[in-house]
Amino acid sequence: MSIQHSHPEQVGNPVTPHAAQKSLYSAIDRRTTRHKGYALSPKHTKRIEETIGRSKTVGGMVQTVYRGLERVRACFILTLAAGNLARLPRLLAA
Repeated sequence: MSIQHSHPEQVGNPVTPHAAQKSLYSAIDRRTTRHKGYALSPKHTKRIEETIGRSKTVGGMVQTVYRGLERVRACFILTLAAGNLARLPRLLAA
């Protein structure tokens, strides 16, 4: 099973794109699930989805009030930076 990377930056990434495996008669066999990256994929996906969800609920990025790509980009970067600052004490404690 050959997996094409959708983005050039993913080529050196050890995470395998996750396709759910059924418990009985699955099309995803051991060739895919044996890699460490297959187990890492759901963890990375969860972390990314949490960040995007937080930016939408707390940061107000569901519907932006700004016009223009540069202003929306700046608002998005500030929202993610604020989220990182909020996570920083928890990361330092670990």
